[in-house]
Amino acid sequence: MASDTEFMSKRSKRQRNDVNVLNKPKMALSMCNKCWASQCFTPQRAETSSFSPKPSLLSTLPSLNQGRNVSWEVENEKVGYANEVGEAFRALVPVGLVWATYGISTAYVTADAVDKGKKAAVAHGDKPGKAMTVGVAVVDTFIWQALASVVVPGFTINRLCAASLLLLGKTTRWPLPVRKWTTTAIGLSAIPVIITPIDRSVDFLLDSTLRKLYGSEEKHKP
Repeated sequence: MASDTEFMSKRSKRQRNDVNVLNKPKMALSMCNKCWASQCFTPQRAETSSFSPKPSLLSTLPSLNQGRNVSWEVENEKVGYANEVGEAFRALVPVGLVWATYGISTAYVTADAVDKGKKAAVAHGDKPGKAMTVGVAVVDTFIWQALASVVVPGFTINRLCAASLLLLGKTTRWPLPVRKWTTTAIGLSAIPVIITPIDRSVDFLLDSTLRKLYGSEEKHKP
């Protein structure tokens, strides 16, 4: 009789524990706000409030704030640096090849803008204002990428290499081929250094001008 009573007591306790587990707030995985990398997740409580503030136009665009490094860009981001590499090799290769690298980078920028527009269209669904949302996604991405991936870094590497070649010619007696290869090495080594400052500068420029028209200051994150 005692064993039956003990068995019923344990069973009742176990049932209460199961109910408590079911009544606990559900946990949801969401992307860490401090890290854009898709591999980094932190648990957060699922929101149950019915209040839903109206999002800004740019905040409704999927992956628009990730700059060069999200999904499609992760696999193709290196293509965006083609013109910087071309400028670094300008002293060693025909100029036509350098301009060809600009064509490759421009194709990347265009493809990325189209990709963002498609994602915005899918995310927006059939809600009103779809054309505006898609247009903002395409225009903002194209302008940002054109400046941050092609125009500004290309000009920066071009001037850096030109100044380096001139300086080496005046300060050393190295043979011309050595000076050219040294200039190329300087240009290539500068590419990873200039990326973040240029990205932030372009963000500041767009936040101060074009993005004010959208009613938001969402930023691309390098």
